[in-house]
Amino acid sequence: MYMKKFIPCIYLYRGNAVKSQLDTTVVNENPVALAKFYSDNNADELLIFDMSETDSEHDQSLDIMKEICATCELDVMGTGNIKRMEDVKKILYTGCKKAVLDYSKLSNIEITEEVSLKFGKEKIWVSYNDDEVMKKYKDRIENYASGLVLLNPHLLKAEAPSDLPTIVCVQQIALNKLLEVLSYENVCGITGNAMNDNAKEISALKDLCEQNGMEVNSLKAAYKWEDFKKNSDGMVPVIVQDYKTGEVLQMAYMNERAYLDTLKTGKMNYYSRSRNEQWLKGETSGHFQYVKSLTCDCDKDTILAKVSQVGAACHTGAYSCFFNEIVKKDYEEAENPLKVFESVFDVIKDRKIHPKEGSYTNYLFDKGIDKILKKLGEEATEIVIAAKNPNPNEIKYEISDFLYHMMVLMAEKNVTWEEITTELANR
Repeated sequence: MYMKKFIPCIYLYRGNAVKSQLDTTVVNENPVALAKFYSDNNADELLIFDMSETDSEHDQSLDIMKEICATCELDVMGTGNIKRMEDVKKILYTGCKKAVLDYSKLSNIEITEEVSLKFGKEKIWVSYNDDEVMKKYKDRIENYASGLVLLNPHLLKAEAPSDLPTIVCVQQIALNKLLEVLSYENVCGITGNAMNDNAKEISALKDLCEQNGMEVNSLKAAYKWEDFKKNSDGMVPVIVQDYKTGEVLQMAYMNERAYLDTLKTGKMNYYSRSRNEQWLKGETSGHFQYVKSLTCDCDKDTILAKVSQVGAACHTGAYSCFFNEIVKKDYEEAENPLKVFESVFDVIKDRKIHPKEGSYTNYLFDKGIDKILKKLGEEATEIVIAAKNPNPNEIKYEISDFLYHMMVLMAEKNVTWEEITTELANR
């Protein structure tokens, strides 16, 4: 039996989130904010339907999907407006973990093998609402896709047409029926308006599933609370670290309830000694800390939490609580490559906003995109020439020149290093 997931969906139409594929009533004019709402309410994934009708609407939908993938702590599945392999690539390049082919469209059926071999079977799912289509293309689906989205829950049967994990799209459903749907062995999740309308109840639904013997998506801890050595107040200190940069953000304390709530919600919970109360980090500010990992030290008396930090960790508005320098010797810090890129990039972006007389960077911005591209091409050629030289120093200089001009192009086109590194990681 598969782990059960609760997957809200967003139907994107002309920049808005609408009721369904058949009902374009606007439910939210800010789909990104809606995605964050689902994320904050313990959803497991997100399914986005692109209902665009024109090329400009399609581009708008892709931009929204990209922003959702970049800002929300959810894996996203994208579907809709797929006609060719290029459309699947665009969906995956937004940051979506999976693209869903619509098997009511012949064009989607025909590209299944091509996109599976190109991007990987694990990134391709198939949606269907017709048993005959499923039977006809069963071998193709199982060879080239890794999961199914069943758009018509009435087709759900004990004898599943495939062993592939299946997400069932349900618009309205009673609680007892929901549990019945999830009890099928091949069903791995529920999506549709049944989830959208009950997003605030996802944590309670997960509890109910566990009470009925179903495994749900939650953090499984290797240590129980009683395994830790507590301080005199019965608590364990927690050091919190940015999972990307390694920067230490804060130190706080957990009691048993905070520990269990952190595991249950995937967001950091603490106990405030000054206020003498439980504390969900970000509950009032929106600056949540999403758990990436929890590790205890050798004595099991301190926890190290690596998190994805939204906004600032410190109540002063600083990103990290550790900014009051006490004493410092002169030393050379080990250079973090990403920080070097970000530092140089910040200067380039600042030049674009605050031009400086005599600046070569501003000269490039003033001349425009054609000049930037010409210089980038020249520097790429210089790398090729330098690579023929046995002296490795020359190629280092040329690559540095190329990267600088590439960052000018990035600033011109509003592309960030985080987007680039995320794209590389996704590959």
